Amino acid sequence: MSDDTAAARMAAIRAKRDSVMDGGRPEAVAKQHGRGRMTARERVAAMLDPGSFREIGALVEPMRDTDLTSVLEAPADGIVAGRGTIEGRPVYILADDFTVLGGSVGPIGSDKTQRLMDLAERTGYPLVWLQEGAGHRIQDGLDSRHFVSAGPLFWKLGRLSGRVPVVTAVLGPGSAGPTNIAAFADFTVMWRGRAQMGIGGPPLVKAATGQDIDTEDLGGAAVQADRQGMADMAPDTEEACFAALRRYLSFMPSNSEQLPPVTECKDPIDRRSDDLSAMIPDSPRRSYDMRKVLQEIVDRDSFFEIKPTHAKNITTAFARLGGRPVALIANNPQFLAGMLDAKASEKAARHIAIADAYGLPLVYFIDVPGIMVGSDAEASTLGLRSGKLLYELAVATVPRYSVVVRKGYGGAYYAMNGGRGFHADGCWVWPTSDVCAMSIETALNVAYRRDWQNAPDPAARKAELEAEIRTKLTPLRAAEHFGIDDVIDPAETRQVLAEAIAIAPARPHDPGPRKKRAISPI
Repeated sequence: MSDDTAAARMAAIRAKRDSVMDGGRPEAVAKQHGRGRMTARERVAAMLDPGSFREIGALVEPMRDTDLTSVLEAPADGIVAGRGTIEGRPVYILADDFTVLGGSVGPIGSDKTQRLMDLAERTGYPLVWLQEGAGHRIQDGLDSRHFVSAGPLFWKLGRLSGRVPVVTAVLGPGSAGPTNIAAFADFTVMWRGRAQMGIGGPPLVKAATGQDIDTEDLGGAAVQADRQGMADMAPDTEEACFAALRRYLSFMPSNSEQLPPVTECKDPIDRRSDDLSAMIPDSPRRSYDMRKVLQEIVDRDSFFEIKPTHAKNITTAFARLGGRPVALIANNPQFLAGMLDAKASEKAARHIAIADAYGLPLVYFIDVPGIMVGSDAEASTLGLRSGKLLYELAVATVPRYSVVVRKGYGGAYYAMNGGRGFHADGCWVWPTSDVCAMSIETALNVAYRRDWQNAPDPAARKAELEAEIRTKLTPLRAAEHFGIDDVIDPAETRQVLAEAIAIAPARPHDPGPRKKRAISPI
């Protein structure tokens, strides 16, 4: 006679739960460690505050209703799911378990992921997804009863977009579905040298196209983080990936209805930065590292760069001013002279969208010689990409500020929130600034070429014209017709910005006339 007492049932439940934990699967754990990787549960523990994880669905079994799936052993159906806290703030978390059929997820595991998405939307807490796996399980996908409904995963991710922060770390193979999940995320990191993303992995590429290519060349960090910018960062260790996710979330509210979290600021807002002037070379042809300028202005140790290895001609970052989170966008003259190209435009446009979704003020630092031109620029669809940059700024409702550090030329000046073109809540220039429709050299070769070429001494006439034009491009002249708020001492920039941001309304810009939605250029 079987023992069916409550105590016996509880013992059976404990035994079942123990069997799916790492302690109950020593061979699988050893194999994962042998690959130099944490298990899914170890990753969850490393990501969250100690002792805060509360798992759901640990006791589920895979669906075994076909000959292909009847023999599957899939503890927790390949996905670890639950909630916990990061720095005391609640989050929901998912972790693909690579030790279970290569991290593939079956119908029951998919139900768990969708349950967490529903909870994240309903309660307004961020979603963290630690990915390492093959996405949908092939054995289940070869049954039309399961696959024909498609499933609401991406619809739910779309609903979460802009509602709560969604962050992901790709920690191993991540082709197909996991790549699209990463694309939906607000912030994605991938483990350099260990993680890959792409629409199809090498076996599928070989079968479909005949091309032989390894995983790194196809979708490693050099491709997806450095070249394409799909991943926002590619740390060298798992721990650094988790630290990056935590750091990103520290700037964000739990949801779009809340204000960004303000922290205590021990760095005085009136701290003068007297070194700033020396950072800007006297010659406009000499470069400098704009990131050093930004780090000198924001709260000490608060600078967190996004996509640091991608489109380096523009710098995007989160930081704090007076303890308040802000989103920084700045041209970096060290790369392509700070020129706007297609990749830089996309990078900055996405940064605007994230800042606007979660209420972070936009702060621009401008040193831009223009927008890239030429056949290569057109082949990159730069017209659409720069249009998207302008569009995102036009539809944003958060406060926005600009500081012209040096060059502010042509349409790129507009795209970088220069002047009052996008109703900036504050716009200032430094004494080193130089704002005009195009560079003097270009203007001389386009608008004044006949003048100086037909002169008795062309070189002298060209120099004379250049000197004359320069007299009209001074910071004082820029301020005369009130196209900016003021010319400020670089050393006072921190205080000027911090004071303005401290008193700004959360959403000073209305979304425009009544309509269903705006339409992005791309």
